[in-house]
Amino acid sequence: MTKNSGDILYSKGNNDECMTPPEAVYPILEFAEGFREKIIWCPFDKENSEFVKILQDKGFNVVYSHIENGQDFYSYEPEQWDLIISNPPFTNKRKIFERCIALGKPFALIMTNVWLNDKAPFQVFGEDLQLLVLKDRINFRKPDGTSMGRPSFASSYYCKDFLPKQIIIRDLTKAIGENNDD
Repeated sequence: MTKNSGDILYSKGNNDECMTPPEAVYPILEFAEGFREKIIWCPFDKENSEFVKILQDKGFNVVYSHIENGQDFYSYEPEQWDLIISNPPFTNKRKIFERCIALGKPFALIMTNVWLNDKAPFQVFGEDLQLLVLKDRINFRKPDGTSMGRPSFASSYYCKDFLPKQIIIRDLTKAIGENNDD
């Protein structure tokens, strides 16, 4: 049976539970400072997520949710929140970003740079796409904490109403050193 483009765009992957290591969280902290008094929603995260742990350790007000807790991103929304920071599943990316934009609040989500080869991000974001480009590839982890190995792709934070300019480039190792000193 042949799949149509809609089936492919909205398919579910079987390798979507990739954990973000701490070094991939630190680069976004610089820009999250502008939202210090706001509530950050991490909609694809559990209590042990590096996003949740690091943001809370840095004094941010964080709420988190995860589909395994019955909190489906497409139908669940916390009572109070002001912006989103997270690492969503890489499948269904178009649908995820459409939902984020429809919610009408700032967000920063990690996504593969390969998606920039598609028309979809430009159709979804229009001129509003902001990128925090990470020079290094993120070594994502399996749910058990072990490395998934060096990925064949680079990733960036795809943002809207979050960064001070459209494209910013950061180095992961520099970000670790700058943020772990305090």
